[in-house]
Amino acid sequence: MAEAGHVAPEMPFLKPFRDKRRDSRSHQLAKGGAQQGPRGTGASGNRTEPKVAPRVLSRRDGALPAEHLPLILEVAPNADYALLDSGAGQKLEQYGPYRIVRPEGQAIWQKALPAKDWDRANAIFTGDTDEEGIGRWRFPKTPLGETWPMKHDGIDYLGRFTSFRHVGVFPEQASHWDHMAGLIAAAKRPVKVLNLFGYTGLASLVAARAGAEVTHVDASKKAIGWARENQEMAGLSQKPIRWIVDDALKFAEREERRGSRYDIVLFDPPAYGRGPRGEVWQLFEDLPDLTDLCRSILTPKPLAVVLTAYSIRASFFAIHALMRDTFAGMGGTVESGELIIREKSAGRALSTSLFSRWVA
Repeated sequence: MAEAGHVAPEMPFLKPFRDKRRDSRSHQLAKGGAQQGPRGTGASGNRTEPKVAPRVLSRRDGALPAEHLPLILEVAPNADYALLDSGAGQKLEQYGPYRIVRPEGQAIWQKALPAKDWDRANAIFTGDTDEEGIGRWRFPKTPLGETWPMKHDGIDYLGRFTSFRHVGVFPEQASHWDHMAGLIAAAKRPVKVLNLFGYTGLASLVAARAGAEVTHVDASKKAIGWARENQEMAGLSQKPIRWIVDDALKFAEREERRGSRYDIVLFDPPAYGRGPRGEVWQLFEDLPDLTDLCRSILTPKPLAVVLTAYSIRASFFAIHALMRDTFAGMGGTVESGELIIREKSAGRALSTSLFSRWVA
């Protein structure tokens, strides 16, 4: 995401910070997380992986899917989450009972709410230390613990103050979650969902509640632990969710070889990542392989494949063309555009990411 060209004097910390969870998969929850694996997706412990020949890609035959673009998927303020205001490189959000202030480089406009509304914040990300955990947050009123109870559409989960400014949920993804839940319910048959780069599991919990059998993959043991906590907290511990700590691309390659297949695949890869042995993931170089793999592990009657891309300097047309080419000959429609959050104060739209999804 582009940073604001002029940062307000009271926020000198904004410019050095990049969206680490989105840029390099540092959502692996600081020191407790797994190392970045090859292609930025995480290591698999000390297990020796068999050598796999490089994937050879060629343009697929068949008619391109229909297209629907641009599609703007919007999240409006609700009781669980609201973007209250934004501007001058910051955003003021309401997560359940708490008001939180975080940097937002795209908010190059001016704040609409008066300072007294911003001064009511319960937590402010400062980024003014190199400490892990909540040392990078300031609590103007009562000091808060690392976690707090939250809800999404009736699903309980834990919010968490992390050292890289995120809080464990990306509310703009709710549009994808609702769409996925609708597909699962409408299928009226068993549905298998693969959630790659699954982070703290909200998408997996939504899918499981809707009736799907879910495989959730993330490189971070700590993130998987948090996701398991969320499953317990949501009262969904009896739902069929496999929690797997693994390199997303390697896992998909093994699933292809094993003949494992899924009806819905979600993937949210990083823009850049570096592995423990110096392996490098570059989105524009490596995304075609992963997208091709996602097609190859679909069932004969698939429902959807959803790709979300954060923090990249590109138009959604780039990933739109990739998805249409990859799903040539399969029919359906590729829908592409942006995920946005609608601000409560002045009604401005804050764009958070690009997306492209193939729907059967």
